[in-house]
Amino acid sequence: MQSFADRLSDAVRDRRTPLCVGIDPHLHLLPTSVRRRFEGLSGRAYREAAAIAVGDWAVMVLEAVEGAVPAVKPQVAFFEALGAPGVVALERVVDVARQLDLIVVLDAKRGDIGSTAEAYAHGALDDDGPLASDSVTLAPYLGPESLAPFLKRCDAGKGVFLLVRTSNPGASVWQTEGAEPAAPKVAAWVEAQSAERLGDCGLGPVGAVVAATVPDEAKAWRAAMPSAWFLVPGYGAQGGGAADVAPLFRDDGLGALINSSRGVLFGEGDEDDYRAAVRRRADRAADELGRVAGLR
Repeated sequence: MQSFADRLSDAVRDRRTPLCVGIDPHLHLLPTSVRRRFEGLSGRAYREAAAIAVGDWAVMVLEAVEGAVPAVKPQVAFFEALGAPGVVALERVVDVARQLDLIVVLDAKRGDIGSTAEAYAHGALDDDGPLASDSVTLAPYLGPESLAPFLKRCDAGKGVFLLVRTSNPGASVWQTEGAEPAAPKVAAWVEAQSAERLGDCGLGPVGAVVAATVPDEAKAWRAAMPSAWFLVPGYGAQGGGAADVAPLFRDDGLGALINSSRGVLFGEGDEDDYRAAVRRRADRAADELGRVAGLR
């Protein structure tokens, strides 16, 4: 069985870019033609109509970026906010993404212990589970015990990305400040686990979330986790640029999957051909990041 790290590496090389498109259905930013399908409704009727519209919109985005990017990252919260119909829409989105040969990073930030963690891991990653994603983001605050069920899936071809250095302004209070900050401890654990599970690409399936918005720390995080794939938020709409993420790549252009959500999904105002506009923005970001990584 091919490791997640090798599958992701092959996909990045094939597309010649490390761009990952985030699937974040901010309802108020969706095209007018999508919003009018649920605006004016309320309660269950609103949630059901919005979920169907969001699912159709997300599939349109997936079809627009097919072949241009290696991966997509559905943000679970936006779907769960629509209740059971939203979860049905999320299942559809993940299924279509995998059919289109897009690696799915499920942005769920799960973190719990025992049987609860096992249930989360099954729901997010197992091929006979409801979502069957390729990888999932995890919150490691509960310690290594909370991550054990997910590691079992890493040994069976799946991947995880632990929150190490995030893009939100207040993250440094716990992650990097104080006498014993948390982020270096998590980074050391990530490196140890990935180093034990190296694929042919020289990277492992246990990765880290490292933000583009702290460029002065980029070299240090790459040095601390040479065996890990990074999932990198903060590029584009959050202010991070291509130069900011450059130190996160290995010399061969691998090792960092750069996410862009709003920067690809949404322009200014309505667009006559929304699908084409998404593809143009994806192609532009894919080219910029591919060049920075040395893949183009």
